Amino acid sequence: MAGAKNNIFKEKITDYIKLQLKNIQDKYGVESKQYKALELQYIKNSLEDIPFENDRMRHYESDMVVLFNGKQLRGVERLYERTILLEPSSVCAAHCRWCLRGQYPLFSLKDEEIINFAKYCGSNEIKESLKEVLITGGDPFMVPKKLDLVINSLKEFAPNIKIIRIGTRVPLQDPARVNDDLLEILQKVAPLKLEIATHINHPVELTKESRKVFNNLYNLAFKIYDQTVLLKGVNNDFQTLSELYDEMRYIGIEAHYLFHCVPMRGMSHHRTSVEKGLELISMLTSSGVFSGRSKPMYTLMTDIGKITLYERTILGKNENNELLIQSKYKADDFLRRNPSWKKPVSVTEDENRYLRVWYPDGKDI
Repeated sequence: MAGAKNNIFKEKITDYIKLQLKNIQDKYGVESKQYKALELQYIKNSLEDIPFENDRMRHYESDMVVLFNGKQLRGVERLYERTILLEPSSVCAAHCRWCLRGQYPLFSLKDEEIINFAKYCGSNEIKESLKEVLITGGDPFMVPKKLDLVINSLKEFAPNIKIIRIGTRVPLQDPARVNDDLLEILQKVAPLKLEIATHINHPVELTKESRKVFNNLYNLAFKIYDQTVLLKGVNNDFQTLSELYDEMRYIGIEAHYLFHCVPMRGMSHHRTSVEKGLELISMLTSSGVFSGRSKPMYTLMTDIGKITLYERTILGKNENNELLIQSKYKADDFLRRNPSWKKPVSVTEDENRYLRVWYPDGKDI
């Protein structure tokens, strides 16, 4: 959730995470699973600099420009029917090395751009279909004034919006930032519904301080949901994931996605095979080890958007280690939502005009 400058995604670690790394090192050692769980997520690795042929510079290849009153809206993406995404800023508390926006340029929206976005959300052009806004970035919890403006502007100019979602890792990276002032801003969302999205990838991240933050959010009746990223050496084993989903359930966090790590530049050493992910999700969903209410959906972020893997979703594999994935997206729907959408080179259509997309697989060694 952060941007790169001059194509360099710098290492950035909060004092809080540094303290956790020291505590874990003292308790378990630097070769422990617990230490690796944070080290691999935050400390820059020389493997990030090795290019691979199928690497992407974006987490999807469907370049789109959103226009309103003849002007481009910065920091806005719309792939889906009901939801639109806004990035008010690219600032994060820390730089997750697996960040899907790690290669995006740094930027920050002006107040008038945020207000204009809200007016677009409530415009006759899209108000009938658009029902929710995902505020991401960067991390919205890092820019509370901008977050406040987004919320107030949507309430004023877009009465069609029913749900506001906020993506954040601050509760794990710098929990002290989730203070009374920020909680007061979040409470202004009412009567709209607020959902908090986060990425928790290992049980060691659920510290006493982060649990308290999630508890406070939960007690304010906000829904909290998790999108765990499957990361090699961090959580690509059943024991870690089952413990993680148990712990999240106990503090009121809903398991939403188990994401296969995206095929972006610098990510290859994090990426397992999709087959490994399917093996893990089969064990998670069909072993009876923990509650069915804790089961996530195993999902890929492809060049045309998210695709959750079900039977007959994977159609084949080519000599370039790419999987052919069947979707239920249609080009006409993308063009209706955004006329600037262009079909990526990785995409074909089947006989019913549903899109199929080639997706670079990862490796387990």
